[in-house]
Amino acid sequence: MLTIDLGGKRAFVAGVADDGGFGFAIAKALAEAGATVCVGTWPPAMGIFEKLLERGKMQQSMALADGSRLAFERIYPLDAAFDVIEDAPSEIRENKRYRERGDFSIRGLTDRFVADFGTPCLDVVVHSLANGPEVKLPLLDTSRRGYLDAISVSAYSNISLIRHLAPLMRPGGSFLSLTYMASERVIPGYGGGMSSAKAALESDTRTLAFEAGRRHGVRVNTISAGPWASRAATAIGLIGRMIDYTRKHSPLTRTFEATDVGAAAAFLASPLAAAITGTVLYVDNGYHAMGMGVEEPSPPTPTE
Repeated sequence: MLTIDLGGKRAFVAGVADDGGFGFAIAKALAEAGATVCVGTWPPAMGIFEKLLERGKMQQSMALADGSRLAFERIYPLDAAFDVIEDAPSEIRENKRYRERGDFSIRGLTDRFVADFGTPCLDVVVHSLANGPEVKLPLLDTSRRGYLDAISVSAYSNISLIRHLAPLMRPGGSFLSLTYMASERVIPGYGGGMSSAKAALESDTRTLAFEAGRRHGVRVNTISAGPWASRAATAIGLIGRMIDYTRKHSPLTRTFEATDVGAAAAFLASPLAAAITGTVLYVDNGYHAMGMGVEEPSPPTPTE
């Protein structure tokens, strides 16, 4: 019988600050498959996240199928907008929410892994990071700074994570990111350059699969997930409408769950997917396959 077995593997999921998003669902699925899991959290959200864990506010969501509970091996501070600490402006480095966390850059994260576990020490890396400061603005009204910030955090950070962490990967290592249908089709309201960032992320996935595959022997894939009402997605302002519309017009009308993405991520991280790289895997109840919306049946004509 085929099983997803990640026993003895160490995973790192970048972009976990609560139990409501895809990052947490993926972390939990990887743990269910036997991996130990480290996470990276944005420094301003890290204190709240740690308190939620310490006070048992996430007890129910941390429960695993075998009766045990998810326990993060490490929680690292990470602001993926910065490759090295010197890139961060002084007002950020001196902010108390950052200053107390030490080196929160991608290079700082890499150094912490080496210090804590030696090298090689990683098997799975998940990029669950996205931020568009002007996401509520139409692309036509997005500023240059807003556009570049969206690209930086949502797409370029994946390049940087792979560049820094691939040398720490053990044989068979897997990198995974999360994308969205707005990369290839118009989603009104998903603005601020985020659609461009997702398109870049998917294009980079193919190129990085080749380059990192040849240089480090790792795989690079991305999951195009259906809309989900995470705390971050709620900031877009129309997430409820996106969810309702997608469910109405998808081949499968079942409720889409974050656990669907977690299960797909665990598969892609496992030896079962050893020959899969450079791929966009759609996990969206088949919505991506539709070329036209489903028409509502006409109401019956009242009889006299």
